Amino acid sequence: MKPKSSTVKPGTESPLRVLVADDEPAIREAYRQVFGEADLRADLDAIQDLRAKLFNKTAATGGGAVRRRTFEAMICSSAAEVVAAVGEAVATGNPYPVVFLDMRMPPGEDGAWAASRIRDLDPDAEIVICTAYSDVDPANIGGHVPPQDKISFLQKPFHPHEVRQMAVALYSKWRAERHIARLAYFDSLTGLPNREHSMSRLETVLQLGGASKQSTALLYIDLDNFKRINDTLGHSAGDELLKQSAARLREALESLAGGGAHRPGAGDLGRLGGDEFIAILPELATREAASAAADAIIIALQHPVKLGHHEIVVTPSVGIAISPDDGTDAATLLHNSDLAMYFSKRRGHGAWAFYDATMSDGALRRLTLEGKLRGALDRQEFGLHYQPQFELVSGALSGFEALLRWTHPELGSVPVLEFIEIAEDTGLIVPIGEWVLRTACAQARQWRDQGLPFGRISVNVSGTQFLQRDFPELVARVLHESGLEPKWIELEITETVVMRDEAWAEKALASLRAVGVTLAIDDFGIGYSSLGRLRHLAVDRLKVDRSFVSNLESEVRDRSIASAIIKMSRTLGIGVVAEGVETFNQMLYLQEQECESAQGYLFSRPLPTADAEVLLRRVAANVDLSRTERLRHLAAETPSEATKG
Repeated sequence: MKPKSSTVKPGTESPLRVLVADDEPAIREAYRQVFGEADLRADLDAIQDLRAKLFNKTAATGGGAVRRRTFEAMICSSAAEVVAAVGEAVATGNPYPVVFLDMRMPPGEDGAWAASRIRDLDPDAEIVICTAYSDVDPANIGGHVPPQDKISFLQKPFHPHEVRQMAVALYSKWRAERHIARLAYFDSLTGLPNREHSMSRLETVLQLGGASKQSTALLYIDLDNFKRINDTLGHSAGDELLKQSAARLREALESLAGGGAHRPGAGDLGRLGGDEFIAILPELATREAASAAADAIIIALQHPVKLGHHEIVVTPSVGIAISPDDGTDAATLLHNSDLAMYFSKRRGHGAWAFYDATMSDGALRRLTLEGKLRGALDRQEFGLHYQPQFELVSGALSGFEALLRWTHPELGSVPVLEFIEIAEDTGLIVPIGEWVLRTACAQARQWRDQGLPFGRISVNVSGTQFLQRDFPELVARVLHESGLEPKWIELEITETVVMRDEAWAEKALASLRAVGVTLAIDDFGIGYSSLGRLRHLAVDRLKVDRSFVSNLESEVRDRSIASAIIKMSRTLGIGVVAEGVETFNQMLYLQEQECESAQGYLFSRPLPTADAEVLLRRVAANVDLSRTERLRHLAAETPSEATKG
């Protein structure tokens, strides 16, 4: 039987859906009259009056426009029919809040049977057992159809007001519980299932997939550089980005599989927190299908997003784990997809990666390093080594590059590339970077006081440091506290960091130039900066990336790039330094191209402080030698300690 249609009229609330089952035609007709087009204001006022008496509150008085509420009632004649109606309503996403069941409906199943089946289909439904028999034990039925607080009883014969008020009260309870559940299980910002709800859903999908021997793919999605957007544009912009990303993810998932029976929907998408989402893809047949889904998600998210007056492009990194090979329970599959996502970031932004068992070893190493890195500053485990830079025209020492080193009592010397990435990801690079700057300034001041001609000390600045809005003020403060003239310090900022936020870079570099330090663009050539861009940046030197220098003897293309950078620097009137010079032929080529300075293992490895002082004293003793002799002499007499590690 179809529910009685009802039209929502102006000033009328949406209909309250009620489902009824009774085998007696007269009772069914009575229900139709009870739930007909009745004015429920009196019933609602009665409930409000009762609440006021119970909780000592002033009852709402009549006044203003009276709102009318109607019922949308479906009347069934058997237990089987009402169970089928509940199943259909749940399947279509429009469940019945309240169900009235006659206890005895011969010759078929009774109300207790129907209540049990309804509870399996819809755990949230409020069930009312109606009976005229005194032998019905409410506690007994409640025990078989838990929870007992969602089972109510109505004694026949009943009054129409009693039925309507019970329906309204139970509907209010149902709606309040659903609201509480939504707060508990759904993310308030995006409307997506939260972590707890998503994990429950994943566990259910895995159990069903295990029973049917079907694979399930889990995609772990992380927005690249989300923290930078929060820091630069504010949290309101970050929230808007998350909402737009969630909407795009919904659309991408709904479009997968072209509307097939097993296409994922919004219920298979969740927000774990921050900028991290997961997508559950049940009954996925192949790894190719999973990678295609990841591609669809990446494409959907990387379209430009309008945030206020800014248009930005955000790329996701996606990690993929597939059951049962990568895990048979929710926690394991989530962990492994997270690991895969982390490795996808190493491939570059907007990439995906499948989980591989070897990733776990790398993750354990990373966790170990991260744990020991948090406190390395307090334990004074960091140190600086200094790699000399030489002028290729004169062979004179032009300065040092300060390079961070970490020596742990158990792990020994930790490779820089390993711990720097962790420091960046955790934010530890900010206090570590400040320590490097302070230590380099203190060392420069000491060498100045000793009369040692070190030229300048170059300090690498991380992207996270440089994007801090108070970074220029920090540099000025450290220089003032150390008593060092700013001209003895050079800050190196990588080309990719400058290009990441060109507006801020231009402003920050100008502020740093005003402080008095010299500025260099590090790793130049790999970020494809243009001559036009460089004209607007207050920089003093370019550092040719070592990847070009290492192939000078074998690659015509790299020779052309290195030569072009050197010529461009002369055109702009700024200096140029070649990194990673390891052979005499490389040095000769750079001299021919009139490269200003160079550094690399041909001249010296990074030196501990004591060995750097020895080199400084040797420089003063070799002033009368020719350019080439001076370079060879310095390289041949580099302190033996420099060859370690």
